[in-house]
Amino acid sequence: MQNQDRPYGSQGFSGIDEQGWYQAARRVVSPHFDARPDEEDVSLLVVHNISLPPAQFGGPYIEDFFLGQLDASSHPFFKVIEKMKVSAHCLIRRDGEVVQFVPFSARAWHAGVSSFAGRARCNDYSIGIELEGTDYVAYTHAQYASLQRLTQSLMARYPQITRERITGHQYIAPLRKSDPGLVFDWSRFKNTL
Repeated sequence: MQNQDRPYGSQGFSGIDEQGWYQAARRVVSPHFDARPDEEDVSLLVVHNISLPPAQFGGPYIEDFFLGQLDASSHPFFKVIEKMKVSAHCLIRRDGEVVQFVPFSARAWHAGVSSFAGRARCNDYSIGIELEGTDYVAYTHAQYASLQRLTQSLMARYPQITRERITGHQYIAPLRKSDPGLVFDWSRFKNTL
């Protein structure tokens, strides 16, 4: 049975192809990824947030950042981050659009120094999903709906990802990160899974 034929929910398919691409996403391939130590060890989902410039939504800057093409002259904050080489597997924009930068079979560079349940190096075994937002601005209904659909697809494709193995960046890097923030409604999200 092919992965895309695995049933879930009312749609009936995982929606993720054999190469690890989510069929409902717009694909924009980042150069900032590498091979996982074990492709079969995808067992954690990490929710993040990002906005560029900080607390501003829309525009091309998040995509430019994940592509390594951020123009530092566009905003003073960009000088701080222009040399960083980071990526996430997907970004969910405020209108619910899903943009995928790295196939789920590969290791995106989203978690940094991190640990979950005593196991370090979360990038090795996790999938990183960025929500366009901040720690203090409520996420949109469209973002929760897209995150729910994407998460259900991931859980169908990667059965080691369970409700208990979905977390926020703030919990795997607690002294370093605070996203997705206190405004992220974990109950609302997890109760849909």
